[in-house]
Amino acid sequence: MNTFPKANSLDTNLVRSKIMGPNPLRLCEELLCGADLAKGSRVCDLGSGSGITSVMLAREYGLDVYAVDLWSDPAENRAFFRRMGVPDGQIHPVKADAAEGLPFESHFFDAVVSIDSYNYFGRDPRYLGEKLLPFVKSGGKIYLSVPGMVRDCHDALPACLLAPWTPEQLEYMHDMTWWQAMIGKTPGVVIEGMHQMTCTREAWADWIACENEYARGDRAAIKAGALDYLNTIAVTLVKG
Repeated sequence: MNTFPKANSLDTNLVRSKIMGPNPLRLCEELLCGADLAKGSRVCDLGSGSGITSVMLAREYGLDVYAVDLWSDPAENRAFFRRMGVPDGQIHPVKADAAEGLPFESHFFDAVVSIDSYNYFGRDPRYLGEKLLPFVKSGGKIYLSVPGMVRDCHDALPACLLAPWTPEQLEYMHDMTWWQAMIGKTPGVVIEGMHQMTCTREAWADWIACENEYARGDRAAIKAGALDYLNTIAVTLVKG
């Protein structure tokens, strides 16, 4: 049975050429399972990277997507969106640094979706309230998928994690208790849900199958048992 029909609607070779970590399409589809996003909703794909999640959000969910990323080229992404058959004006590529603030009006978005990127800038306890929440409408949702740990183990990092990654790189990963405490410091937002995602191993399998230098570097860690310690955390927030 195909449990990821939206993610699997895109060509496998295309996906492998575009992803930069565990398959973000699987993560996004599981994250949004049951989400009440009406077609045409204005959504920020925060940390959109190559834009492949933006394509899925536009084509499979019918959303008006703002693909926001610091490192990707908006012109390249716009050309990619056209090749994927997305009508001009349905995805808006925007180059912006999430940590420095977004170039939008207050209450601009119906929702925010962020796959495998929020952990880079959202660990600042002031970020959510000062740099993201102002751009979300009252009652709007924030959907986050962040790489995490089953239990924080920074005090005794296992060898399988230290083989490919440094302690500084692993500092971007924490467990659900840590994220609950971090988000709980922010007034004006409610944690509607938080859970360990079920597609983590599948998403990682897609990634390490890629002929990408970073994917090749991660294979040894996964084979050595890294996923006994790592997970992916899904978070749904509601702006009060």
